[in-house]
Amino acid sequence: MSSKNTAFYRDNKAITFDFSGEEVSSDAGLLLLYKLARKNKLIRSFSKRIPDPRNQLLITYKQEDLLLSRILLLACGYEDANDYTYLGQDPILNKLFKHGICTQPTITRLENRVNLFTLYRLGLWWIDRYVDSLPADKHYVVIDVDCTDDPTHGNQQGSLFHGYYWQYMLNELFYLDGESGQVILPVLRPGNVHSNKWNERFLRIIVEKLRARFPNLEIVIRADSGFSGPAFYELMEEFDLGFCVGITTNNRLKELTKSSYDEVKQEYADQDKAHQLFVGPFDYQADSWEHSQQVYSKIESTGKGMNRRFFVANFPSEDAEAIYWDFYVQRGETAENRIKEIKNMCFSDRLSCHAFTANYLRLMLSCLAYELLRIVRRNVAQCTANSLPRTRSVGEKIRRWSMNSIRLYLLKVAARVKVKVRSIHLALSRAFPHQQLFTDLVMKC
Repeated sequence: MSSKNTAFYRDNKAITFDFSGEEVSSDAGLLLLYKLARKNKLIRSFSKRIPDPRNQLLITYKQEDLLLSRILLLACGYEDANDYTYLGQDPILNKLFKHGICTQPTITRLENRVNLFTLYRLGLWWIDRYVDSLPADKHYVVIDVDCTDDPTHGNQQGSLFHGYYWQYMLNELFYLDGESGQVILPVLRPGNVHSNKWNERFLRIIVEKLRARFPNLEIVIRADSGFSGPAFYELMEEFDLGFCVGITTNNRLKELTKSSYDEVKQEYADQDKAHQLFVGPFDYQADSWEHSQQVYSKIESTGKGMNRRFFVANFPSEDAEAIYWDFYVQRGETAENRIKEIKNMCFSDRLSCHAFTANYLRLMLSCLAYELLRIVRRNVAQCTANSLPRTRSVGEKIRRWSMNSIRLYLLKVAARVKVKVRSIHLALSRAFPHQQLFTDLVMKC
């Protein structure tokens, strides 16, 4: 290699490199997110709930700008405050924000500024935001409740051993709208709590605020078996709520469905055939329950063995199969997949601060990044065919993009920044395949 800037040779051509190009950023999609955040004032409203004790005459970065930069970077795939160390020279970040972006210690101080009272106010902000977002003619909502584990690898407050997950962890609890996937309330709990710990308290606040605005609103709660318990059913009865919730299998339930189980096993499982049988409703009352409930069962031969599941619902006009397939299992898409996006794609699993309150705020920041990307996905789904590729199958895939796909295909685009006296121009790559879609989203948001 005759030149130190020659990487390698291919046939008779040398592949060389240098650093003589103009300033280029790989995150031109920040322009779309920045405008979207300014329009819906999501982060501005959130910032007002966090006290700022700093002397406003002596600061360079406003609190809203600090939060905005943190959330936008989360949405673009930068999962930790340490990334600020390496992004200080990014031309788009330096031009979008008046003073550029801050340093990592400034962000860390912000995350550690909140206390439990502030977190309580922020929790109410989440619920109020959801209630206010519903249209005036809303008559029916589904609330999905689920939790997930966040393994810990340090000395975080609240990091405790959970016997089911068999690890030290924090426990994240989510309340989501079962139609839109909007976050109603995120909650951080110590790692050793049961799934339904404090669930009734949070549900009560959500339901009371919904009923205060919509007195005749029909509210349905959907959750897995971890949230079934006497306090849950008492709350459902007190507020006259609809519900569909899983229930843990036990010997009494097995005995009630023994004949159906034996029938499926003999006719199908022993022949290695797949078959499903739905049974119910039948009355069942656990010793701790105040009243009996209507229980349903799915007894299944998978072709490789037997599987039996139970769930409780108060939908008297529906049969077991319709409740299970048309309603209960839909939580896999509306709740579980949404939580995966918050956790794995918006990095709520990076709660690595020592203070519990700081990690609680981090969870909320990840949810705000999720909300921005959710709005982008909703806008993409509403785009006309002119904004999407002419191939119908490709257009349909784009409308169903995951948040990772939105980040990869829509936000991660190279752009050259040109600064003029009266303008800052972003020259995006001409090879960008979604030029029309990006243009429409920016101009319409």
